[in-house]
Amino acid sequence: MSKGISIAEEVVINKIYEVREHKVMLDRDLAELYGVETKYLKRQVRRHSKRFPKDFMFQLNEKEFKEWRSQYVTSNSPDAMGLRYAPYVFTEQGVAQLSTVLSSDRAIDVNIQIIRLFTKMREMLLSNKDLILKMEQIEQKITKHDSALKTVFDALKQLIQQKTKPRNKIGYKIDDND
Repeated sequence: MSKGISIAEEVVINKIYEVREHKVMLDRDLAELYGVETKYLKRQVRRHSKRFPKDFMFQLNEKEFKEWRSQYVTSNSPDAMGLRYAPYVFTEQGVAQLSTVLSSDRAIDVNIQIIRLFTKMREMLLSNKDLILKMEQIEQKITKHDSALKTVFDALKQLIQQKTKPRNKIGYKIDDND
């Protein structure tokens, strides 16, 4: 039975990047979290390559790798950090699939935590999208109301600004001389 390894959400969140409009995690970060060497993780993935289609895992191209290194690798030299080669990145589905090729208790526990965090992030994004849609609907209603109110106020202004023609008085005329 596993000990129930717990890793702070912030630690995992800091290891999630966006590449090609996907939330992904690097092979080296996953290996660190799972408590295995990166080369072992890669070897297991290569042995079971059919389990990792391109929408589950892909390697950064040269441009993405350079961009990633310039943004996230600052103090240490890339060679010292094991970043001579473009890393493999895993989407949420790829991370889930890793549990089928890495069978240690730690890997299973960490994998469950990561999948739960991905799910939580997706739910937050969906709820934010719903909120944004509602705000846009309210904004459209307000814009329509503003437009209608402007029309009413413009009509009122025209009525007020119209020069009133002198009207003939109705009723009896009283002679002031009498």
